[in-house]
Amino acid sequence: MEQGRTREDALVFPAYPERAGAGASGASRVPGTSGVFGTGPVPRVPEQAGRAPERGEHPHGEAAAPPSVRRHSVRGQILDALRDALAAGDLVPGQVYSAPALGASFGVSATPVREAMQRLAAEGAVEVVPNRGFRVVERGPRELAELAEVRALIEAPVVLRLARTVSACRWGALRPLAEATVAAAETGDHAAYAESDRAFHRALLALAGNTQLVDLADDLHRRCPGPLPGAAPGRPGGLRADAAQHTALLDALIERDTAAVRALVADHYRSPADD
Repeated sequence: MEQGRTREDALVFPAYPERAGAGASGASRVPGTSGVFGTGPVPRVPEQAGRAPERGEHPHGEAAAPPSVRRHSVRGQILDALRDALAAGDLVPGQVYSAPALGASFGVSATPVREAMQRLAAEGAVEVVPNRGFRVVERGPRELAELAEVRALIEAPVVLRLARTVSACRWGALRPLAEATVAAAETGDHAAYAESDRAFHRALLALAGNTQLVDLADDLHRRCPGPLPGAAPGRPGGLRADAAQHTALLDALIERDTAAVRALVADHYRSPADD
């Protein structure tokens, strides 16, 4: 490392190849140990394209980003990687993780990790453990059921109202997002599914034109992603069944099949306690 440069400036992580999806062979782990993320694949912060510029060098003749912008970029990438790790189960509920240890696995200092973890703490995904780090929140079946019920109370009536007012072409514009959830479900990648599922639901609710509604529902979605692995063992299909409901719901909305919309909404938003 050159004198005067921080590890965040380089932001290169050669030891950790891109995550190939849950269950993929050859997934990288911390060499010689199970790693700070348990036995799952090591999450990775996306690399900057190409090598990092030398000190004072401006790539493509452009001015270098100020340090505050670089820090925000690193923190954002770390936050995305940590969210992926939480969704994939690589960060284990109940376990405490220190910012320095996580930073070492990402190849950055503890500062952007700590900042990202504080954001996750504000969202309720982790909790601060003084002088130790951050504990991943454990959500029991009752808490998951309660969160699912709140999601249903907020989102389902909105979808039913939109079914009467939104045109077919606007529903059709959501098709790529619904298909993205199907593609993620086919790979069994829970992190990718969580991201695509949230994107679909955000876009759907955004048609109501209420940003407060979208943000509130999105926060609940982060705390209670769908489907709920383990919370409803009797519910068939898992990711694939959940994704299939997205496309089926769009088909019913485009056809203005009110009965089908009501049935699909009732099933899609049902609480695990109802199973």
